[in-house]
Amino acid sequence: MGSSVRYNYNAAPLFKKALQDMKNSQLASGLIPEIAPEYVKFEWGGDMFRDSPEWGSSSILMPWYLYQWYGDQQAMFDYYPMMRRYINYLGTKANNHILSQGLGDWYDLGPKPPGVSQLTPMGVTGTAIYYYDLKVLEKTATLLGKKADAMAYSKLAVEVRKSFNNKFFDAKTKQYATGSQAANAMAVYMGLVEEEDKKAVIDNLVKDIRDRKNTLTAGDIGYRYVLRVLEDAGRSDVIFDMDSRSDVPGYGMQIAKGATALTESWAALPTVSNNHFMLGHLMEWLHSGIGGIRQAENSIAFKQIKIEPEVVGDLTSANVNYNSPYGKISTKWEKTDKNFMLEVNIPVNTRAVVYFPALPKGELSEENHAAFTDAGIENGKTKVAIGSGYYKFNLKYK
Repeated sequence: MGSSVRYNYNAAPLFKKALQDMKNSQLASGLIPEIAPEYVKFEWGGDMFRDSPEWGSSSILMPWYLYQWYGDQQAMFDYYPMMRRYINYLGTKANNHILSQGLGDWYDLGPKPPGVSQLTPMGVTGTAIYYYDLKVLEKTATLLGKKADAMAYSKLAVEVRKSFNNKFFDAKTKQYATGSQAANAMAVYMGLVEEEDKKAVIDNLVKDIRDRKNTLTAGDIGYRYVLRVLEDAGRSDVIFDMDSRSDVPGYGMQIAKGATALTESWAALPTVSNNHFMLGHLMEWLHSGIGGIRQAENSIAFKQIKIEPEVVGDLTSANVNYNSPYGKISTKWEKTDKNFMLEVNIPVNTRAVVYFPALPKGELSEENHAAFTDAGIENGKTKVAIGSGYYKFNLKYK
């Protein structure tokens, strides 16, 4: 949920507090329990609830995200020993590099009442997160000047990736494990899929959603990666169609049942929490997809910005902003049958590349006569490079 939160709030102080709680809660074995501070020891299902890599990995991912999102390197220095101890613990639990403990894709939509992963076999989500942890630790160790650690994590990551694909990937069908939305999406997002198979795996993800008449199945862990993979692949149309339904479990059903807060279950079941945090991943897409406010690859703290609004479904306008470390980034767009208007504000000391929807061929102008550079066409989308300032673009259809 971190990305959804940081688009709305300055989450850095909360994240740092949570890291200290995790450090205080870490066991002698290196385990980071699912709850920190661990005021309550969850022993439901043995250690199933207490030892789940998808939750404990917050101890490794959060310092990296603090750096990526805010440019804050201190947490990586302060919590590196905790991060190392946790990844070493996961190594002791792995069987041929596969981690099968925990809850898996918690609260996914299967034939039984929600709970432990139903559609995605145990080992898929835990091992995918394990691999991602190792790649993050490799980058962290490199930044901290710990070359031997970086090489060791890189080497282990190669082994984990190999084991994951040997166990879960079907080279004929291009499906991971059961072909669930969570399994295919996480394999793509975490970088476990070979480049030549990536399109086929994404196509399988889209096909599963379309074959279910735009119904989601992924749970608390998998759903964020379904959204990320679809958006990155330019398939925000699928996200829109999937999340516009109110007759099947999802955001629409939560609202249709009168929810005024996120509910723990997709179906807003009255028997479980109806003021719960865990399924709010769509908020990230509303900013990065609909609003188009994204950080460029390898950028830190939104110094290099990518503006790529997704004009999908029957949407005709959007107005989105994000208070980045450099200042407010905002987009406001409106679509008519004659033109597409986009207002963009880019903060001082940053640069941006703006992508325009692949609409009928049009003539692009900037109403304030502000300077911009034609950056060519990518995936059918016209793009321009701009510096800081306020811009009002008008794409008039021919």
